[in-house]
Amino acid sequence: MPPQFERDKPIYLQVVDQIIQEIVSGSRKAGEKLPSVRELAVESGVNPNTIQRVYRELDQRHITVTRRGQGTFVTKDEILIAQVRESLKQQYLHTFLDDMVALGFTKDDILKSLKEEKTDA
Repeated sequence: MPPQFERDKPIYLQVVDQIIQEIVSGSRKAGEKLPSVRELAVESGVNPNTIQRVYRELDQRHITVTRRGQGTFVTKDEILIAQVRESLKQQYLHTFLDDMVALGFTKDDILKSLKEEKTDA
């Protein structure tokens, strides 16, 4: 079943984000071949032109490498993948903290909740 897309963000960027998340989480490995443009278009329920744009964006960010006639592959640059992973972590943390502060929680409240959650996990 194709994913549901948000209305306030371009679809191609949502697909880019999804693929990057799969790479940094390890569900797509360094050097792994990505599906063809047509395969991913069918899988995600979007136009092949959109997927072509996704692959161009991933190549521009050096997350993937496209080899003419062979396909698109996840970069083998483990350092880059680690940097992207760390960047995403920081981004999610800042968003989380901003949201919690906006709800009126203090840093101590947040830390206490995180420690309690950690002991429950």
